[in-house]
Amino acid sequence: MEGKIVIFPAAGLSHLVPMVELAKLILHRHPLRFSVTVLLPYGPFATPAASSYIHRLSQLTPPSPSTTFLTHPMIPPPFTGAEKLPYSNFFISALPMSWIICSNPPKPPLGIPTYHFFTSGAAALAFFLHFPTIHDRTTESFKDLPTEVFGFPGLPPLKATHMPELVLDRDEAGYHGMLYFSQHLPESNGIIANTFEGFEPKATQAIEDGTCLLNRPTPPIYYMGPLIGEACEGEGHAVTADQHCSLTWLDTQPTRSVVFLCFGSRGTFLREQIKEIAKGLENSGQSTIAGRVLGENQRQRIGGEGMGTTSGSAESSFTGRIRNALRVNSVLEAVVAGVPMVAWPLYAEQQLNKAVLVEDMKMAIGMEESNEDGFVSGKRWRRE
Repeated sequence: MEGKIVIFPAAGLSHLVPMVELAKLILHRHPLRFSVTVLLPYGPFATPAASSYIHRLSQLTPPSPSTTFLTHPMIPPPFTGAEKLPYSNFFISALPMSWIICSNPPKPPLGIPTYHFFTSGAAALAFFLHFPTIHDRTTESFKDLPTEVFGFPGLPPLKATHMPELVLDRDEAGYHGMLYFSQHLPESNGIIANTFEGFEPKATQAIEDGTCLLNRPTPPIYYMGPLIGEACEGEGHAVTADQHCSLTWLDTQPTRSVVFLCFGSRGTFLREQIKEIAKGLENSGQSTIAGRVLGENQRQRIGGEGMGTTSGSAESSFTGRIRNALRVNSVLEAVVAGVPMVAWPLYAEQQLNKAVLVEDMKMAIGMEESNEDGFVSGKRWRRE
């Protein structure tokens, strides 16, 4: 091995999966030249989904001897523990990141090139590159500006209240963590984005033109997407009984006839909203595959026209539309599968993703909410 690469994903499967795919790509392109160490979130940030995913990777045949997973102790900001990392030639961290597990670039005297990997694509990258400029234009929290609309290079106009979740409240630590990262992002050796130029031409052009940054040079940008998890992660992946039942059911459906409900790892709802989702699906007569968001009674009532699954993905030739919570992994999966989307933003940067997909790309239909709390009635579900 000539060199070592350390990658540091933020908490959550949506960061971990594309970063592991990036590691696979590097090792495939440069066999025997590098080894990769993945630093995993510690304690409360180690989610069951991430643990299950890593376990599946460890069961692959043959396993990759060039990739090592290490659980790194939680270090409060600012992160100054670069000298404690395994000796490395490159350091890659995931952004956006939560403030608690933030990682400053290693100190210059260490001489380690540092790259940031944007798992959220070019639109989010354009947003955060320009975010410090928007920060200087107001002293109020975006959540308190319901009528304000802000312009970002390469993006459609964005309501203040539709900003990414972490930057809505100026008094929260998460806001200042993201501001800090946005201010220091141009200082990295380069930025890797999980997208491709043909998918987000307006955002990538704005970044290339330098209009996202004022009076600062844009670091080198590398578009290396779409990086999405493999459906079964190889021959060694064991399919659970629940997943097997779902796949068997899918095999009985006409091609592109099934709606796949995908709400992401944080997609949770009040009981009343779950009832409305189930009611709309039941009355639509549309074949549907849904996650555990629906209770057992609702799944039974949908009967032969619906199916529940614990699987995070149901990519299939039978899937005809995705009702999507708009995490970038789900968006990329839909793009790769070539299916239309109904966009319902719930958290994180999903309002931004919805604006780009619906207004700019015309690749999705926006789910219309019935009130300011984001409630969607069963009638709207049936119509969409």
